[in-house]
Amino acid sequence: MAQSDSIVIIPTYNEKENIESIIRAVFNLEKSFDILIIEDNSPDGTADIVKRLQTEFPDRLFMIERKGKLGLGTAYITGFKWSIEQKYDYIFEMDADFSHNPNDLPRLYEKCSNDGYDLSIGSRYVSGVNVVNWPMGRVLMSYFASKYVRIITGLKIHDTTAGFKCYRREVLETIDLDKIRFKGYAFQIEMKFTTYKCGFKIAEVPVIFVNRELGVSKMNSSIFGEAVLGVIQLKLDSLLKKYPQKKR
Repeated sequence: MAQSDSIVIIPTYNEKENIESIIRAVFNLEKSFDILIIEDNSPDGTADIVKRLQTEFPDRLFMIERKGKLGLGTAYITGFKWSIEQKYDYIFEMDADFSHNPNDLPRLYEKCSNDGYDLSIGSRYVSGVNVVNWPMGRVLMSYFASKYVRIITGLKIHDTTAGFKCYRREVLETIDLDKIRFKGYAFQIEMKFTTYKCGFKIAEVPVIFVNRELGVSKMNSSIFGEAVLGVIQLKLDSLLKKYPQKKR
């Protein structure tokens, strides 16, 4: 089978309840997507499930195993670099727990491949608040976190903390990935802000975010704390920093 032009990067830690279902859901789409799992040494056997599925999908399912939990940002950076080396044209971020609906992948793809955008974001807030099964406190914290980021950075994005995205390869080749500093929640903000500062076109695609039903959330208050302080630092640094620009 010919390599797809698209790769979906899925970081995992203790996702045995979800990993097989999410992989099969992506592979059942009419549009062909390959998958790269970034596995952080899950003690629950997530990697073993992926290895079994690799015998079924040897040309579509790939995995990089790391020595432990090294942070969401470093997981994606590892995946970005691998995907660039493999020459994928469209590189996606997606969670393993079905909070991001695999059926939305083609919509993000089309926004970049057909409509000329460089980054498409699966947005919870571009058309109201589209979040299901989250406690109200977490909804408000996430919504106003995005508002806060917009005010501080000037980003014209409603869902600045979204983690469901499609990049054209040129974006990730232009950004100096080794200089992305944040590893947790603020990573998503930093990547969007850097993409914007490099002159790339960004679009938001409305999606419905559904809180995980199986497994345990990795979110905690310290991750939000990094984002609050990190945004201020991002803005201050940007006043003196020169960003590489999109080739015209």
